[in-house]
Amino acid sequence: RQYTPAYLDRFGMQAVPQVQKVLAKLALCRTSALGGHTYECPQCQHRCQVYNSCLDRHCPLCGGGRRADWLDKTSELLLPNIDYFQVVFTLPDDLWSLMLGNRRPTYRLLFHAAWEALQEVLREELGCEPAALMVLHTWNQRLEHYPHLHALVPGGGPSKDGQQWVRSKPRRVRGEDQPYLVDNRVLSARFRDKFLAGLTRLHRDGKLKLTGHWSSRRDPAAFRDWLQPLRDCDWVVFIEPPPTKDANPEHVLKYLARYLTGGPISDRRLIDHQDGKITFWARGHDKKSGNQREPCTLRGAEFTRRWALHILPKGFVKSRCFGGFSCRQRKAYLACCRTLCGCEQVPPPPSEASAEAEPAEQSPATRRCPRCQTPLERISQDQRVSWRKVLSGRHCPPWYDPFNHAIRWGCRHWHREPPDG
Repeated sequence: RQYTPAYLDRFGMQAVPQVQKVLAKLALCRTSALGGHTYECPQCQHRCQVYNSCLDRHCPLCGGGRRADWLDKTSELLLPNIDYFQVVFTLPDDLWSLMLGNRRPTYRLLFHAAWEALQEVLREELGCEPAALMVLHTWNQRLEHYPHLHALVPGGGPSKDGQQWVRSKPRRVRGEDQPYLVDNRVLSARFRDKFLAGLTRLHRDGKLKLTGHWSSRRDPAAFRDWLQPLRDCDWVVFIEPPPTKDANPEHVLKYLARYLTGGPISDRRLIDHQDGKITFWARGHDKKSGNQREPCTLRGAEFTRRWALHILPKGFVKSRCFGGFSCRQRKAYLACCRTLCGCEQVPPPPSEASAEAEPAEQSPATRRCPRCQTPLERISQDQRVSWRKVLSGRHCPPWYDPFNHAIRWGCRHWHREPPDG
């Protein structure tokens, strides 16, 4: 709310309509513009107003319910007595700025290149039908653009004929047997080749926006020459095995769930805010500091700019399931896995009759009066206003301009006429 106007004044040309719309929603979250509920204490008659939230996935205040639902849903994919590996697919920094200007096609390519490489190597080295859950991350500790993928991969799966369970074999390292998935060098080379091949197709089909200093690479030969050093270098694909024999894979899911909604930084990392500067904790980015946390200070407009870099294109899904975990194959795949592993089958959901016979669950925690702690009663509820009306009405922030008219005209301040009535 405080630094978006300064951000637009300085970096207005970077604020595409989607970015402006998300920032406007966040500015109006839990304010009177969205309506709300009125509660009253039956004992002391104290009243309080609770305003509606914006429900945007980038909002730091609104993602708790979605993260919990995602965690419950994905936890059903986990099977007992199976090692689960976390595979991280990273990209050379030469590609980051290109991907930032072409987020939708290149992020989609990142998902598909990682999955195609992973399934090929798993089928070759393990001989099983693979599955994976992948989550996109686009930031580092300093909120810079750093696109990479985290994948949760089971260490095994049904054989190609579906008749037996194939388990990943451990490897002896320093005198101890440690879980082993596949050769990460082979996987990284396969991932590199598939991503660069897909990037070449996007360029050939004219699906890449190449403007500014990228305009010199519109020519196919120039683009091919620019990609050549990326073909010759090694890409980093990190495979993290379970830390212990009794490690719970749900811990990885909880780690991934924190980054699904709410933006690239949590309140716990914020240290100070004064004199127009924001200080937060960030891990070191050089060899001297290693992995130690250190304070990072940014001006408010720059902090907002970095935060806005991670607003995804409208409708883009950052958590995807592939192979046996995909929606089409999940039910049959998990049933086959449980049969081959000797696990108990998941009981069917209770019918409506049995659900009615069971005692009703306790209602969630009710709101209590801040004065006497008596449960509050809701006495009124405002109808939720559509975003179209909010963003065209008097509550809309004065800096919001979905068509960037003022930015193109060079106007630094403008106001919207109030609607009729």
